Amino acid sequence: MAEQQQFYILLGNLMSPDNDIRKQSEEAYDTIPGQTKITFLLQAIRDAACAEEVKTMAAVLLRRLLSSSFEEIYPGLTVDMQTAIKTELVTSIQTEASPNIRKKVADIAAELCRNLLDDDGNNQWPELLKFLFDSVNSDNVGLREAALHIFWNFPGIFGNQQQHYMEVIKRMLVQCMQDQENPQVSTRFQLSKSLHLKLCADTTLTNMQRQLALEVIVTLSETAAAMLRKHTAIVASIPQMLAMMVDLEEDEEWSMADELEDDDFDSNAVAGESALDRMACGLGGKMVLPMIKQHIMTMLQNPDWKYRHAGLMALSAIGEGCHQQMEAILNEIVSFLLLFCQDPHPRVRYAACNAIGQMATDFAPTFQKKFHDKVISALLQTMEDQTNPRVQAHAAAALINFTEDCPKSLLIPYLDSLVQHLHVIMVAKLQELIQKGTKLVLEQVVTSIASVADTAEEKFVPYYDLFMPSLKHIVENAVQKELRLLRGKTIECISLIGLAVGKDKFMPDASAVMQLLLKTQTDFNDLEDDDPQISYMISAWARMCKILGKEFQQYLPVVMGPLMKTASIKPEVALLDTQDMENMSEDDGWEFVNLGDQQSFGIKTAGLEEKATACQMLVCYAKELKEGFVEYTEQVVKLMVPLLKFYFHDDILLMGALTTSESMPLLLECARVRGPDYLTQMWHFMCDALIKAIGTEPDSDVLSEIMHSFAKCIELMGEGCLNNEHFEELGGILKGKLEEHFKNQELRQAKRQDEDYDEGMEETLQDEDENDVYILTKVSDILHSVFSSYKEQVLPWFEQLLQLIVQLVCPSRPWADRQWGLCIFDDVVEHCSPSSFKYAELFLRAMALSLSDTSPEVRQAAAYGVGVMAQYGGENYRPFCTEALPTLLGVIQSPDSKVKENVNATENCISAVGKVMRFRPECANVNEILPHWLSWLPLNEDKEEAVHTFDFLCDLIESNNPIVLGPDNANLPKIFQIIAEGVANESVKSEDACSKRLANVIRQVQGSGGLWTQCVTMLNETQQKAIQDLLNTA
Repeated sequence: MAEQQQFYILLGNLMSPDNDIRKQSEEAYDTIPGQTKITFLLQAIRDAACAEEVKTMAAVLLRRLLSSSFEEIYPGLTVDMQTAIKTELVTSIQTEASPNIRKKVADIAAELCRNLLDDDGNNQWPELLKFLFDSVNSDNVGLREAALHIFWNFPGIFGNQQQHYMEVIKRMLVQCMQDQENPQVSTRFQLSKSLHLKLCADTTLTNMQRQLALEVIVTLSETAAAMLRKHTAIVASIPQMLAMMVDLEEDEEWSMADELEDDDFDSNAVAGESALDRMACGLGGKMVLPMIKQHIMTMLQNPDWKYRHAGLMALSAIGEGCHQQMEAILNEIVSFLLLFCQDPHPRVRYAACNAIGQMATDFAPTFQKKFHDKVISALLQTMEDQTNPRVQAHAAAALINFTEDCPKSLLIPYLDSLVQHLHVIMVAKLQELIQKGTKLVLEQVVTSIASVADTAEEKFVPYYDLFMPSLKHIVENAVQKELRLLRGKTIECISLIGLAVGKDKFMPDASAVMQLLLKTQTDFNDLEDDDPQISYMISAWARMCKILGKEFQQYLPVVMGPLMKTASIKPEVALLDTQDMENMSEDDGWEFVNLGDQQSFGIKTAGLEEKATACQMLVCYAKELKEGFVEYTEQVVKLMVPLLKFYFHDDILLMGALTTSESMPLLLECARVRGPDYLTQMWHFMCDALIKAIGTEPDSDVLSEIMHSFAKCIELMGEGCLNNEHFEELGGILKGKLEEHFKNQELRQAKRQDEDYDEGMEETLQDEDENDVYILTKVSDILHSVFSSYKEQVLPWFEQLLQLIVQLVCPSRPWADRQWGLCIFDDVVEHCSPSSFKYAELFLRAMALSLSDTSPEVRQAAAYGVGVMAQYGGENYRPFCTEALPTLLGVIQSPDSKVKENVNATENCISAVGKVMRFRPECANVNEILPHWLSWLPLNEDKEEAVHTFDFLCDLIESNNPIVLGPDNANLPKIFQIIAEGVANESVKSEDACSKRLANVIRQVQGSGGLWTQCVTMLNETQQKAIQDLLNTA
């Protein structure tokens, strides 16, 4: 007790204003053993008789001790002592009357917990987590504040359980923010928001400080949108973003610049624009557009160019997030926007071009269809602004955006005008390049020419000779380092024009172009890694491959080396602390993810886009050259398979993953020419990696592509491609995907009961549901490929999934679940019959009900099921076919059966009726139904089912069925019409077996004189041509 009192005196002296006393006290404190310090400090904190300033000092010292000397002291304590410290801290928070001391003790608890989180993220103080949750739900406002303070002090407190507790954490925070009785808790959020808004507006702060304050608000709008939409005061942040966008410098030389500097990427203007874009996407257009529309309109009428510029850039920024709301008023927006293409200030004209280009992308193709005449005219006029090259170049860039998504038919009437303008500017800028060395506009115009050609395709042939000589001249002569980008874009333009006009027109220049490319390729090893020509060259080779086809094979030895080098790029990664970060720069291609505790994970993304592009080109070669690519399949497979685990990064993630997964079946096709042993060896290298990727890939877009690729590979390899271990692993993964599907649906339903639920959240939930359904379609694809390869021998394996599939077809499930559940059972019947009948009681009732479902997709799946039961199901399915027929006929004859949304389901019903009559005639009154069935032909939408109907029609004609042919062959003109329409709509193709049978029917009639004339004269010109095409090709 005496020692404790002496310690209290020591604590008091540590706060003495007398330097000598304080120094002596510090020396005395340092001599006390760590364990003793902890005991005395805890005693001081919990001693009610102790002065508050002494207790405060004790709390500060204990936190400091745990922070600086944890490893030296804490592990050496006994387990009982460690437990006592934890218990004492929690008890002190619960019993301490002083809010200040309670907060200090909460700081200590957070510090201890931070140190008790192990390397695997396990929290070794689980009692504190329980205390947090209990305190937040407590009636004691002090405990609620303390819990929030601990969470604020150490957000990583949940460790590896954070995802598990995410919904609980969210509810905890929301509950505190909405605490009406205790404003000291609920106003923390409001005060924080107000503070950050004030910081944004404070021009005395540095740009970085203001932008960080804005980042807090924007991040909330992205991660807690539903909650934020309830706080209408958030509208105050929009003027702050717009005000930052006005923060522009006067620069007389700006519009003449020939190099685009990256220096302004950290400016307030760019930060404000980015924030506005993200907030619009986060909160949604329903909230943001009404908030911002009047602000923008006011800015556009401001005499200061900076405000007009900011208003137009804001219009560009919100297009994605406010898509639905802006689309409704596009006429008003565009009419006003185009006026600014004639604004007196060049930077405003630049911003107008920026808005046009962005809207052409965000609202395509509606934007092009509605405003093609006005927009093309305005952009061509702006492109004549010779005194402001930067504006001129941006107008050309906007034209690229416009033409990329413009329907070909809309662009053709403007081709003469577009070509004339682009050619005049190209010639003028080529002269400027020679005389002054300026190149910015020429770079953009060359890309504009490429984009126009790409959209116009063969309609660009008349203009080919106007451009090709100049473009070849640029590639031949633009060899200086500063012209690398221009040369790369010109190479791209030449290859795109060649692809557009076709092989016949391009071939006279093909040899010269190939020599130019080969010369560049020969010098490839001398190119710097960041040379922009590399990616353009890689893409150009792939286009040349498409143009030349098999003739390109001779160039593979030249192009494959550099291509494989680029495809093999490995990114640099690093784990950095705060000090290391200061020496790294995002300008050097590094991007960072904050891991907390002053650590960040860095990845150098420079080169990754080129890597993804190179992988795409490898896929192109495999697709175009097939067996001609076989020499390279092994090395490409060894490159591609590990990429299933490679993180391509952000925007190029999907492109890279899609390419990698797409390559697998293509490479197998290439390898076939080497024989089954080589093919099997290659498949074994792929198979394990594909299955593992399906089980571990977290991104749904990437996962769906991998699953699709795997299904294609199984179809291609056939029975025997999967061993028992593969089946076991695959079964577990598919079961997990189906269980996850149901769990996600339950979670979404729970979120709809959330107090923050609103229309914006519903849109998010719908998007999540669409992603889940898409994965479900890929589960169906994989099962389809397995059933089609292994038939009924795979049924025992399938039984582990059976109850989950049955759950999908329950009447209470969403229509998409029922659709894909039925598709899976369709495959079971089609590929495993008659063995499939042992499961019939699990799905027949659902299929019968689904024939008249309100969803056309479900009706289609059910109707297809009836068809395959008739064709493949065997005797046991006969009663069901009989029972289903009246429902099928009713669906076909309903008044709205041929409307767009119903036509595919109806055509499947028509096909199913045909299959029942063809394969199970005892189930139908064929003579009664046949005239009706004939009147429903041909099927124009579902090409696969159309082939089945034409096969049956051929059977009927070849057997001289009197009902189909009619008395004295009176129905033949109608049959000719059916055949002609089928050919014209490509429902019958030359490779289909039935096309020859149909052609023979026509040839037989050809020799009959008058009957032939009667049949042909009833056909229109298109139908007559279709009949002639069929006779010529079949």
